[in-house]
Amino acid sequence: MQPNYFQQLTQYLKQQGTGTPQLILDIKTYQDNLNFVRSKLPTQLKPRLVVKSLASMQLLKLASQKLNTQRFMLFHLPHIAEIIQIFGQADILLGKPMPIRAVESFYQSNAQHEIYIQWLIDDLSRLQQYLQLAQQLDISLNVNIEIDVGLHRGGVQNSQQFVALLKLIQQHPRHLKLSGLMGYDAHVAKLPKIITSPEKSYQQSQHTYQQYKNIIQQQFPDLWHDGLCFNGGGSPTFMQHCQQSECNDLAFGSMLVKPSDFDLDHLSELKCALWIATPVLKVLPYSQLPGLEVLNHLPHHYQALFVYGGYWRADYIYPEKSQPHILYGRSSNQEMLQVPKQCTIAVDDYVFLRPTQSEAIIPQFAQLYAYVQGTFEIWNSFRE
Repeated sequence: MQPNYFQQLTQYLKQQGTGTPQLILDIKTYQDNLNFVRSKLPTQLKPRLVVKSLASMQLLKLASQKLNTQRFMLFHLPHIAEIIQIFGQADILLGKPMPIRAVESFYQSNAQHEIYIQWLIDDLSRLQQYLQLAQQLDISLNVNIEIDVGLHRGGVQNSQQFVALLKLIQQHPRHLKLSGLMGYDAHVAKLPKIITSPEKSYQQSQHTYQQYKNIIQQQFPDLWHDGLCFNGGGSPTFMQHCQQSECNDLAFGSMLVKPSDFDLDHLSELKCALWIATPVLKVLPYSQLPGLEVLNHLPHHYQALFVYGGYWRADYIYPEKSQPHILYGRSSNQEMLQVPKQCTIAVDDYVFLRPTQSEAIIPQFAQLYAYVQGTFEIWNSFRE
């Protein structure tokens, strides 16, 4: 973003802001990102929105409308209640296996609701726990099997484990229904190139995925049907999946607001839509370090600011070349910031940060301030 963008935002915040740290969503950039994603998605890949990365109902509603989807991936059980209140046709896939006690509590509170949920199963012992619960409650559970496609974060790692799960599902058709597979491939974009190329790593992950699909189709044909959900992705491999994928269901979220962890070559068309804005509390001519007052007499190239809050999972982006002081240390109360001496900035001006992750930042703020054409709409976030 150009400096005048943040200068303009500063003026609007001085007039309409709260005087406290605020999370700013640029609606136009968010919509542009959604339009780009929609233009790239092939018809055979159904989008699934990752709720933890877009943890605001208005964010999710806008994405749902633009991408024509009510498929959601959830990582936190309380979010289910939020989703089903708004999305009547919601298809919910859990992104991590839930402890059996959490599942029991969920059904105690939601026995009356008809909700389509795919519970993620990573091993035989967990499936046995879920089966026992389904038998006790006399319900049928949709189970989606987590397969390890190279990330090595748990899940099925070989055909023997996979077959054991499928046999148990096959033996208990009243209480267990296979809904699909989930293979998360975040390692593809993260592995150092000295180990393997992203292209090779992606192809290996897809080959593994295909092998598990083949086992269902060839050894358990009665469990195979056209409605199976073969989920994959994550934002880092979005473009690879759009070009060629064993999946029919693609999860993503973070890239739609583009925090800095997603500055990847193949996502370069997407732009950051999320900023933290925080007011300047104090401006000093230079940094003064406790116990090192002798340094005060040296030439200084930076002035020192103290801002409201700090120590977020975010990088200072404006004023340009702003950075925390390496010796003074970090603070989540009043963070010291070094700013070039030639920069004109005063108390009550704003500094801006770019989050590294949306899922780590959005829940820290009760509200998002959705910015468009000089005005702000207040959007509530999911705090829990």
